Amino acid sequence: MRITQGTFSFLPELTDEEISAQINYALGQGWACSVEYTDDPHPRNTYWDMWGLPMFDLRDAAGVMQEVKACRATFPRHYIKVNAFDSVRGFETMRLSFIVNRPPHEPGFRLTRQEAHGRVQRYVMASYAGERPEGERYGAQE
Repeated sequence: MRITQGTFSFLPELTDEEISAQINYALGQGWACSVEYTDDPHPRNTYWDMWGLPMFDLRDAAGVMQEVKACRATFPRHYIKVNAFDSVRGFETMRLSFIVNRPPHEPGFRLTRQEAHGRVQRYVMASYAGERPEGERYGAQE
């Protein structure tokens, strides 16, 4: 199951050149880029681990790509994304976020139905990856 979170998630994987083009666009807008990673991509897990610090003063995509490549080398079986943050007063929010690395196998999620009082039914979504301890969710690290 392919996780579809963030911009471009329904498109085929972006090449490094296409990633650089998107980063250049974000930097051209004055947005600060950062790199994050996780091995639990549950849609409500909005707090991924940050790789390094946000790059507020960067003006060239090569610096962000260097961080992406370093994160990929360290966590080849994790989800990695690039974020572009707009720090302009009044916005101060994420303007762009897209996945740049995925594990070779994405196990997906299961939907569990819970019966409640009366005829109420609740649905809970759980990641298959979350059944294994952190660091072991996508197999042994290389």
